[in-house]
Amino acid sequence: MTTPRDYAQERAVAETLARQAAELLLHHRRTGFQTEHKTSADDPVTVADREASELIVAGLRAAFPGDGILSEELLDTAERLSHERVWIIDPIDGTSEYVKGSPDYCVSIGLSVNGEALLGVVLAPEGDELFSGVVGEGVWKNGVRAGFSNRPAPYSVIAVSDTEHARELNRYPLPSMVPSGSIALKMARIAAGEADATFTMSPRSEWDIAAGMALIAAAGGVSTRRDGTRIVLNSPRPHILRGILAGRTDVVTWLRAELLRLHVPEQVHTVTAADDVWALAPAEGKKSVEAGANLHLRHAGGELLAWALVRAGADPEGAGPKSGDPRSAVLERMEGEAQHAEMLRRDMIRIYGPLNLP
Repeated sequence: MTTPRDYAQERAVAETLARQAAELLLHHRRTGFQTEHKTSADDPVTVADREASELIVAGLRAAFPGDGILSEELLDTAERLSHERVWIIDPIDGTSEYVKGSPDYCVSIGLSVNGEALLGVVLAPEGDELFSGVVGEGVWKNGVRAGFSNRPAPYSVIAVSDTEHARELNRYPLPSMVPSGSIALKMARIAAGEADATFTMSPRSEWDIAAGMALIAAAGGVSTRRDGTRIVLNSPRPHILRGILAGRTDVVTWLRAELLRLHVPEQVHTVTAADDVWALAPAEGKKSVEAGANLHLRHAGGELLAWALVRAGADPEGAGPKSGDPRSAVLERMEGEAQHAEMLRRDMIRIYGPLNLP
């Protein structure tokens, strides 16, 4: 992809909107707010999320009326798919941390051009840390040039999900794991040399990672799915549906091999014959996919750990059919050791909401 020579206006507008949104988030923290939940207790949303989204979306539409917009808190439509340039926004990445009073959350604004992450702005309000970057131009933190560290693997700092670390990652002898909340903030810190790579066991959505992908690319790194395949942004379904890897290229290469060697699990959702893990799926699962069911699985190092079949009337998160009642998702079958099945079930609830039994 050829980078335009001057993205100064886009960067300036995104930085200004991120600062305005940060002020709004800090105001709500001082004055208090009520918390709701989308699909489960693990998926909170607040008035601050919605107001910050409205502020950012309005500002981007005013400045760049010809661009598409995808925000976690904005009703998604196919209209954005007709645009080459699409702003991808998470008004609060790390809402759980925001609700709990932790400083580990951020405003995340990314610009995708023809499916590639090109520009990213990430602002951590509590520490007033502003990360911004443009592919081909570089990365800045609070206006000062930044970039990757030179720590060699395996002494690299690996930023991981605090939730995934508490649940099971702590059992794996992967060196230098540092748990935290917001993945956008993890990726921003990697681009600024404060960590070296990150990975997830569970899927993420485009708004979680678009700005972070741009920052890492601007620093000269890579962001891929756990299997190493490319992530294309502004997809019809804006959900990666499996774990991701991102960071300094040499560290990511080493880390991918380590995750396989240590058999660190990964969840993969709505598996199809095009996925590398299709070979792991049981025959019954493959037949059910052909009959219209959604297949979800958890694997590690080439071993199937758990799998499930869901029949969904609708899926507001974009992982299943688009007609019917979103409350009609039926868990038809679940197989696997209890611990692995439970981890898979948690992910599926975030996708579908409460699952009904047949």
